[in-house]
Amino acid sequence: MPDTTVIRSGGRSTTGKARALTVTAMLSAVAFVLMFLDFPIPFLIPPFVKMDFSELPALLAAFALGPVYGVMVCLVKNLVHFVTMTSTGGAGEICNFLLGVCFVLPAGLIYKHQKSRKNALIGVVAGAVVMALLSIPCNYFISYPVYSKFMPIDAILEMYRSIRPSSGGLLECLVIFNAPFTLLKGLLTALLCFLVYKPLSPILHKSL
Repeated sequence: MPDTTVIRSGGRSTTGKARALTVTAMLSAVAFVLMFLDFPIPFLIPPFVKMDFSELPALLAAFALGPVYGVMVCLVKNLVHFVTMTSTGGAGEICNFLLGVCFVLPAGLIYKHQKSRKNALIGVVAGAVVMALLSIPCNYFISYPVYSKFMPIDAILEMYRSIRPSSGGLLECLVIFNAPFTLLKGLLTALLCFLVYKPLSPILHKSL
């Protein structure tokens, strides 16, 4: 008869690790698809900045499997997007990855410290705040220098000023528009996570 002994390493069986990697791959595929289901919120931010919930699978992975797996989902979805259809030479994917990690890593680490609904809530709020704050330098130094090669920076600023005429330079626009928008995105993603986590829990935790 074959040896069915489970080999354990670091507290998780090798079969459990394989299962975790399978779930991570599945969530990464879902995250990649969700990147295409984006939509503008014109009254809040210029329409070229769109809302999406592609960090939701990464947050699910961070809670169910651990923060490292959440980071892996962020990495894989952006690598696939870069290889298949990038339009920013990788700048958009780099920013998306960095901001995704800023969101899911604090949430996952806080929840891992003590697994409770309260800690999950604290984690997602902390992650959303960190993501919002880091969106300012990420956009200022990475995304918008690339965007300005396709559209003059003055035209970009005019799109912000069409919403708030008194808006000043790019940095001010990122603080006033992009940071709150990113915070809202994180909080809405967290809300969706709380709504779907329990129904998906059997799938996420099975055999781990």
